[in-house]
Amino acid sequence: MNILVADDSPEMVQIVSAYLKKDGFTVFTALDGEAALDIFYKEKLDLAIIDWMMPKMDGIEVIKKFKAESSLKVLMLTAKSTGEDEFLSLSSGADDYITKPFHPQVLLLRVKKLLGLTHSFYVKNLLIQPTNLNVWKDDQPLDLTKKEFDLLMMLINNRGSILTREQLLVGVWGMDYDGVERTVDTHIRRLREKIGDEIITTKRGVGYLIEKEN
Repeated sequence: MNILVADDSPEMVQIVSAYLKKDGFTVFTALDGEAALDIFYKEKLDLAIIDWMMPKMDGIEVIKKFKAESSLKVLMLTAKSTGEDEFLSLSSGADDYITKPFHPQVLLLRVKKLLGLTHSFYVKNLLIQPTNLNVWKDDQPLDLTKKEFDLLMMLINNRGSILTREQLLVGVWGMDYDGVERTVDTHIRRLREKIGDEIITTKRGVGYLIEKEN
């Protein structure tokens, strides 16, 4: 897929481009609004990442021209961070908005979501991406082990129901696991240290659950 990165900072263009290319995208770059429009007219683009404050033509005007002539997905990447800035950006046609500084993995996730390349969902303040086994908390990636991720997903998939230690052992570790049930408690404790205490509820003497949201 082809992505345009337009920003008046050569360093920012280089950083964003490097992460996108590493993930397999073809990247076109521009350092001002007019150059961004030239690429738009010459190349078949799937998405554009546009800075707001660019010379010759600012990002808002560039987005308006994109949207007037196409359905190109646009991500506004900018240092402007007030609510009014975000409102103006989105109302001008941007499909998403992210402020600098940003985490590269969060930017990649936003890009993939706009392109329909990922299935993800929220559980409270956690963003879950099952396809890639990724979990973010407040836009920060969490380093979960495979067992921790599987344990979290089993609780999510049975949200509102109490799962016993035995059920969790069979579901995550398998029928042939010959360890002890306290393994579940240890992994739940480590999982809570990463995702926060408020996500998983303990029912003493019974098991664990993630409550359904009202």
